[in-house]
Amino acid sequence: MAGDCILETRGLVKEFKGFVAVSDVNLRVQRGQIHALIGPNGAGKTTVFNLLTKFLIPTRGSIVYNGHDITFEKPAQIARRGVIRSFQISATFPHLTVVENVRIGLQRKLGTSFHFWKSERSLETLTPRAMQLLETVGLTEFADYVTVELPYGRKRALEIATTLAMEPELMLLDEPTQGMGHEDVERVTQLIKRVAANRTVLMVEHNMHVVAQIADTITVLARGEVIAEGPYEQVSKNPQVLEAYMGSAEAELQGAHG
Repeated sequence: MAGDCILETRGLVKEFKGFVAVSDVNLRVQRGQIHALIGPNGAGKTTVFNLLTKFLIPTRGSIVYNGHDITFEKPAQIARRGVIRSFQISATFPHLTVVENVRIGLQRKLGTSFHFWKSERSLETLTPRAMQLLETVGLTEFADYVTVELPYGRKRALEIATTLAMEPELMLLDEPTQGMGHEDVERVTQLIKRVAANRTVLMVEHNMHVVAQIADTITVLARGEVIAEGPYEQVSKNPQVLEAYMGSAEAELQGAHG
């Protein structure tokens, strides 16, 4: 149901030998939204992501997902709950074909993920669903390409397809447009918007044009603290946000709709 809270952090703190990387972060991600986590370099965005996906354990505070306290669960446990982070399963296999990569993501449902002795033919039942997912991300014509041959932007689309193969309820996308040219950025932005139609997306993203286009809610971090939250129109005019970004990023913030 759209409008209720799917993920919440309460007083989240992470310290590294006295350095406070994340300080009292209270995050509420609403079901069915695209929620962006932004901030200047060193703001604590990646640390928050690592806390949410259990690569780090918080110093203090708690994380609640669908009403369950997941603060001390392992990464595999929260993946089974439907929280899938793009890079966790999207490090593609470069020497397999595009469709083979997606089939590997789908294997979990067959229960044969580690049955390495089984014939490859046992995976052919997954091909129709894999092709559907490739169509979703605009890669049908690349199905038989060896993944290493794909252009960078298309590789990112494949990563999203493999993430979708895990049937996430909450997708965490870490810098999905990083290192892309303008055309690829636009393609992946529209792709995220499309795949978010029936699921929740939490994304860390530097590109303000992307955030302005698709994010329903934006949380701004600076020095490990939340300094603003709300829709783009609101946070982009917030004096604290403009001060945190400074200079060229300030111009970028104000011009992202231009």
